[in-house]
Amino acid sequence: MSSAQSLIDSGSADLVAGRPASVAHLFLERVAATPNAEAYRYPAPVDEHAADSAPGAEQWRSLTWAQTAARVKAVAAGLMALGIQPEDRVALASSTRLEWIIADLGNMCAGAATTTVYPSTNADETAFILSNSGSRALFAENSAQLAKAVDQLGQLPELRTVILFDAAEADAPGTDAAGTDAAGTDAAGTDAAGTDAAGTDAAEAGAPEASTPEAEGLNALTVLTLAELEQRGAEYLEQHPDAVEKTVAALDKEQLATLIYTSGTTGRPKGVRLVHDCWAYEARAQEASGLLRSDDVQFMWLPLSHVFGKTLISGQIATGHVMAVDGRVDRIIHNLPVIRPTVMASAPRIFEKVYNGIAGRARAEGGAKYKIFRWAAKVAREHARAVQESRIATGAGTAPLGLRLQHGLADKLVYAKIRAAFGGRLRGAVSGSAALAPEIGYFFLGAGVPILEGYGLSETSAGSCVNREEDIRIGTVGRPLPGTEVRIAEDGEILLRGPGVMRGYHDLPEKTAEVLEADGWFHTEDIGELGPDGFLRITDRKKDLFKTSGGKYVAPSEVEGRFKAVCPFVSNILVIGNGRNFCTALIGLDEAVIMPWAAEHGLKGKSYAEVTADPQVHQLIEGFVKRLNADLQRWQTIKKFHLLPRDLDIEHGELTPSLKIKRPVVERTYADAVTAMYAGANEA
Repeated sequence: MSSAQSLIDSGSADLVAGRPASVAHLFLERVAATPNAEAYRYPAPVDEHAADSAPGAEQWRSLTWAQTAARVKAVAAGLMALGIQPEDRVALASSTRLEWIIADLGNMCAGAATTTVYPSTNADETAFILSNSGSRALFAENSAQLAKAVDQLGQLPELRTVILFDAAEADAPGTDAAGTDAAGTDAAGTDAAGTDAAGTDAAEAGAPEASTPEAEGLNALTVLTLAELEQRGAEYLEQHPDAVEKTVAALDKEQLATLIYTSGTTGRPKGVRLVHDCWAYEARAQEASGLLRSDDVQFMWLPLSHVFGKTLISGQIATGHVMAVDGRVDRIIHNLPVIRPTVMASAPRIFEKVYNGIAGRARAEGGAKYKIFRWAAKVAREHARAVQESRIATGAGTAPLGLRLQHGLADKLVYAKIRAAFGGRLRGAVSGSAALAPEIGYFFLGAGVPILEGYGLSETSAGSCVNREEDIRIGTVGRPLPGTEVRIAEDGEILLRGPGVMRGYHDLPEKTAEVLEADGWFHTEDIGELGPDGFLRITDRKKDLFKTSGGKYVAPSEVEGRFKAVCPFVSNILVIGNGRNFCTALIGLDEAVIMPWAAEHGLKGKSYAEVTADPQVHQLIEGFVKRLNADLQRWQTIKKFHLLPRDLDIEHGELTPSLKIKRPVVERTYADAVTAMYAGANEA
């Protein structure tokens, strides 16, 4: 085996090695160190008496660390008042919003373990997660999340309490994630005593009426609003003023902190057991790596139910920077110039959509503007490559004079506008959860929006490797975080070891033994290469790699990533060819990009399904497939493809909540289309 130890200086090593037992410790230390500094920003409806109180208007409000602590301690004490004990599981089913963070920190400070549940998870799987984890309480965003628990209550013998974020839901879209507490208060550090929601009953919270069968199940639950829980906590703290501090002081680093259920592409999800030391390590490692800084403003929209979002909360507490929280995906573009972040994190799909949107608008404008964009995109990639190659060769990144002059002109004409769309201050955008197409990475780096591709899994608390701002290597996931080791097995599998690695799968010792060795090495099931300078390159998933009937191995994610780089219309692509004599593809198009093109080419008024079935569109995509094939090995080339009548989505079970394609599901759903592509082919 080849291996690489993480390279860290003594200062970084001391910072990581000297970490406290938990993020709860770090949180209390942060509050003591900078009580009046801004901690969080969140959107809230404009006060009805404000001058600009138009329907749907919002404004961003803030919490200091001291104000955050007041709410977190009230939540923690409220859980103690309910009888929650250390390592009891308390589930959290909500979109990304301020209350998610307050509830999670409240769990930690009460010694409880958070069980994360994606809000998009259906009732059956929600019940499985709540039951398998043995969750005793549930923070539910709204009545829809409450209903999932009520519908399956017979399977949930441990569940006793549900705490609602939204006590009385508004009809206006987007209010679920407005960032206010259940009482609709401004959350400015005050408790919930005396607020309207303090007396909200289950019916007002959207619960079933007393005469319905669902209400019979509801009667077995105590349903509180978040405001009511905080009020109970305030009363508990009057009797036990140092309860939170004592509980945090007693936390052991090996106590269970979080159960994150892998979204998985097949079968039931597995509960990943992450202890307090996992998150404390992530916090200090992110700080030591320079990934996060004390003067940053971070835009957090990622699902906090996913390990990628969750780990960044730890890093933010360590550095003490500002985090602006709003999980509404449809508000990302609107929020960026308002928040003006210096750092953010995203799945690659967002960067792909932004690129496709820019290219699509330039194409629609046509003429000189489209030519300028294509030229600027080419210059951006060439400049980024030249600087990267120069840095590797000489240690000083630079580009030839002629390319620098072109880049300067392109910056004034194109790149400055792209940076402004991201808020104008972005020093780095961390990309994870799936592979980023290198051509997309080179484009944004050349345009002055560095994408810092990283790598990690639920089983490693997310952060294992990441590119640093000062030394970006497009096509790699960077170097290990301080304290993490990487090793490549004989068959090319990536192995990881470090404090962030899980302690096992919940109640699944056999599954744990399959991936976790006695000496701490975790088998990722990813295939990769480790460079002499410690940069890791992911080539494919071990299980996704397939062999054609001709005996040639194909890494589908490599082909899929290349296609996304050449085709601005693609949303999702699945390459097929296992055991067959050529490769084919199922392709979903980006509706926001293809529909304007269709309208300009005589297809206005047609549905998405009608557009994708039209010969013009097939011919359009065929041109990009030919461009792709020109740069592939013969056995990798796409001989035939099928355009899907709708894009892949979570609702149909084709994508995981972190937007990974569930290959077996998609292949089953479109089995007829796959069969048709291979009709008449020799499958011997």
